[in-house]
Amino acid sequence: MAITRRGLMLVLSSPSGAGKSTISRRLLEAEPNLVMSVSATTRPRRPGEVDGRDYYFVDPTEFNLMVNRGELLEHAKVFGNYYGTPRLPVEEALRAGRDVLFDIDWQGTQQIEGVAGQDLVSVFILPPSTRELERRLRARAQDSDEVVATRMAKAADEISHYPEYQYIILNDDLDHSTIAVRAILAAERLRRERLVGLTDFVKGLRDGSGD
Repeated sequence: MAITRRGLMLVLSSPSGAGKSTISRRLLEAEPNLVMSVSATTRPRRPGEVDGRDYYFVDPTEFNLMVNRGELLEHAKVFGNYYGTPRLPVEEALRAGRDVLFDIDWQGTQQIEGVAGQDLVSVFILPPSTRELERRLRARAQDSDEVVATRMAKAADEISHYPEYQYIILNDDLDHSTIAVRAILAAERLRRERLVGLTDFVKGLRDGSGD
């Protein structure tokens, strides 16, 4: 009698610049059974981004069609662009026992929570201070001063949603934060509800029919 495991959906959320993308990258390098959920988006492709790897880049018309066909687990408008999670790749990964990592905001997390049930594990990452958050945004050198100001203005609202998450991590050190998320992942993989075949296995132990 074999015990297998259904995959889980690990959501990381934070204000822009708090470190979730870096932590996500480190998790994917360290956890071979963890795959990244690739979102569809209507925003323009940035230098170095690859379609199908970083995002599925689609126009607004195609995005709306995906929504209407029920092909997205969640979708939201963020900074004037639409983002959404294709449903089929996630469901296939979970059935195969692979864990899926999501880099999404609180709006997307709320939507996924409504359909994921016990598959969801949610983590919110806090910056150590607003000053450090702004420093990180400017250090990326990807956005104009106007965009940085917009992201900083939105950060307070995003942070206010922290009580909706199961776990909170204060990211004042990337190494420690990555270790903390890996500890959460390790514990959640052992939850009784995720273990397929456990009831029959234990029954075999109790009646002596197991090997």
